[in-house]
Amino acid sequence: MANSATNGKTIPYSKIQYILINFISLVSFVLHFLFSIFSRSYISLAMAPVKVYGLPLSTCTARVLTCLIEKGVEYELIPIDLSVGAHKQPAFLAKQPFGQVPVLEDGDVTLFESRAIASYVSYKYKDQGTDLLRLGNIKETALVGVWIEVESQQYNPPISTIVYELVIKAMYGMTSDQAVVDAQSEKLGKVLDVYETRLTENKYLAGNFYSLADQNHIPYTFFLMKTTLASLINSRPHVKAWWEDISSRPSFQKVLANAA
Repeated sequence: MANSATNGKTIPYSKIQYILINFISLVSFVLHFLFSIFSRSYISLAMAPVKVYGLPLSTCTARVLTCLIEKGVEYELIPIDLSVGAHKQPAFLAKQPFGQVPVLEDGDVTLFESRAIASYVSYKYKDQGTDLLRLGNIKETALVGVWIEVESQQYNPPISTIVYELVIKAMYGMTSDQAVVDAQSEKLGKVLDVYETRLTENKYLAGNFYSLADQNHIPYTFFLMKTTLASLINSRPHVKAWWEDISSRPSFQKVLANAA
């Protein structure tokens, strides 16, 4: 049969084949074009660097940047000018309702609180860079978690107060409160006594491996070491060796170099 009847008219099969071939070609072209656009958009989104809003030597921003570098994650640092109150403007408060830095944007994920961000980065990018959470060993993972909490609950309260009194206040021409410094120094010393004992048994806090527990200590300790109270670290040989080790890692050194 060489023809097909439609509405009383006969259409040659060769013409039908021609129409079908052109229609299929058109559909194929459109699908290929759309796939090309969506593929480029997806790849662009997937490869877009993480955005960090903050200041490079803000202690909490430095904690996040050090983690990103340690994990080999590309990022874009977007400076937030605290001196003009940029962190209190509506656009920033929409990202961080408490008006503090840093904030991290990773695709459709927006996070604040530097320790939470560092944990997220360490987990999401667990297959690259340094294994900061030791996810392949439940005992090691648990110990990392314990010492992350120790840093947050025991170490950070006194050291952050000392840094505020001796470093931040000095930056703004304010006078430090020596009574506060003395009280917090005593508290920090007791914490560091525990660290000294722990570090006689292990090279790092969670074990004989570098982890997020160690890394979270770096920013505030860096500023403490710029003060007369560096003796709190230097007078304890195992703590001193641990500090010299973790602070010399290329990740933190790159944060310092980028901030220079």
